[in-house]
Amino acid sequence: MEKTIYFVRHCSADGQAPHADLTAEGIMQAEKLAVFFKEIEVDRIITSPFVRARMTAKPIADLKGIHYEEDSRLAERTLSSQHLEDWLVKLEQTFLDVHLKFEGGESTEEAMERARKVVDELPDDSKVVLVTHGNLMTLLLKSFDDRIGFEEWRALTNPDVYRVQIGGSETHVERVWKDDVLI
Repeated sequence: MEKTIYFVRHCSADGQAPHADLTAEGIMQAEKLAVFFKEIEVDRIITSPFVRARMTAKPIADLKGIHYEEDSRLAERTLSSQHLEDWLVKLEQTFLDVHLKFEGGESTEEAMERARKVVDELPDDSKVVLVTHGNLMTLLLKSFDDRIGFEEWRALTNPDVYRVQIGGSETHVERVWKDDVLI
């Protein structure tokens, strides 16, 4: 029994707010992303409720002839409710200390647990696309491979796709997106 999950970072967007749309480039990226998934078997598509994630999921769902589902547990992690001038330094610190938490935000551990529940609830033999955001996606990947961290987050593109295959006691994590082509 194996689960195959494609973790997808949303396409280029107009901002970080939950209501931010995809840019014109992001809309074209979403169409290319759908083509990327054309020959890949997919049972379900689950997306963050943020507009940019839903707009990324929709072309895939349309091409596959299935509806996407929204799950608030895939929303981007809140680093802090306060403006942090040195947010990049703070973000890196949270990869080093998974319990570190800033005012009004989630620790790495809390965000990882929240998102990991979505994956853990998937039945065996699932073939699922999860559309989410850069930080949360990296934390999800880290939950399967502890070597993944801040540098992998920095290397993400919009969009980006990782395939995680979970079978018994083995898990395989692989980046399968590079410049609009399958590797």
